[in-house]
Amino acid sequence: MDWIGLGVIVAAIFFAISIYNRLVAGRNRFKNAFAQIDVQLTRRHDLIPNLVETAKGYMKHERETLEAVITARNVAVAGLKTAAKDPSDPVAMKQLAQAEQGLSGALGRLFALSEAYPDLKANQNMMQLSEELTTTENKVAFARQAYNDSVMQYNNLRESFPNNFLADRFSFLRAELLEIEDEAQRQAPQVSF
Repeated sequence: MDWIGLGVIVAAIFFAISIYNRLVAGRNRFKNAFAQIDVQLTRRHDLIPNLVETAKGYMKHERETLEAVITARNVAVAGLKTAAKDPSDPVAMKQLAQAEQGLSGALGRLFALSEAYPDLKANQNMMQLSEELTTTENKVAFARQAYNDSVMQYNNLRESFPNNFLADRFSFLRAELLEIEDEAQRQAPQVSF
């Protein structure tokens, strides 16, 4: 009888260890997925100053728009740094999503205004930067989808019975999706130069 009780205790311990390890693996997967978003958003943020500098020479009367793009970019860079410190922080993820929405809106206004400047549209540097930005936007979308998939899997794992008991006891907090609220903002800016 003692051996049976001991066997049940040992089995329960191994079961708890298995749950704990799966929770750790899930958390690490979504943090790694966020690292991929970080890489793509950093690339996007690095392209924007070059894009603005190229446009400056042609859009002398659009200073306000150019400054709005740089301001939105700086807010997005700060939001990314905060979110990268702890991708499981729901406040940081919401702030990042809002900052990226603001940046996409500012870029959309820049590209809309650039349509009125045929010389700018024909500029090779502007065309190349626009193409790189569009490609990067697509990579951001794929990375965000992979991140959100990882977050969903992790959240399902931590909320499932009996995993939820261990998740709560060991502070495996719910992870936040990176969502873009406005449907129009979900699409990469359309660039036609």
